Amino acid sequence: MQEQVSVSRAWEKKFPEHIVMVTTISAAGKPNIITLGWAMPTSGSPPMCAVSIGLPRYSHDLLEEVPEFVLAFPAEDMEEAMLFCGTKSGRDVDKFAEAGLTAIPGVAVRPPLIGEAVTNMECRVSSTHRTGDHTIFVGEIVAAHHSTRSARRLYNLGDRGFGPL
Repeated sequence: MQEQVSVSRAWEKKFPEHIVMVTTISAAGKPNIITLGWAMPTSGSPPMCAVSIGLPRYSHDLLEEVPEFVLAFPAEDMEEAMLFCGTKSGRDVDKFAEAGLTAIPGVAVRPPLIGEAVTNMECRVSSTHRTGDHTIFVGEIVAAHHSTRSARRLYNLGDRGFGPL
């Protein structure tokens, strides 16, 4: 049996949902971080992924300016930083400094890695697709890094709860 509901109510059933943090950089070299739930792998050969970012977001502007990003999987102890980076604008604050995160230079792209993340994947934008109020940025993964510390990934568990699985 199925009951018809609103689209927003139907989306409530998506949890648990993975969380990613995406770093971008301005042409002048100012890095930024955005927290996203809308990201996915799209190809194994070549390795590619996609992130969906709202049109008014600062990170959207930066990706149009410098079409490179780092896709980072936050560790379970990064909840506070993840929430900060998802609720503040990089137009107004230095998210690395304010969230207490470590910016590590990448080997293939200009945006930095997040030192505390479980995994970082350096990406070059290969295509974009406008989808209503968002743009999907497809990136070819040109380098990948794992943390040497033992940490599990952080997930959105729904109802404002976060934790590892």
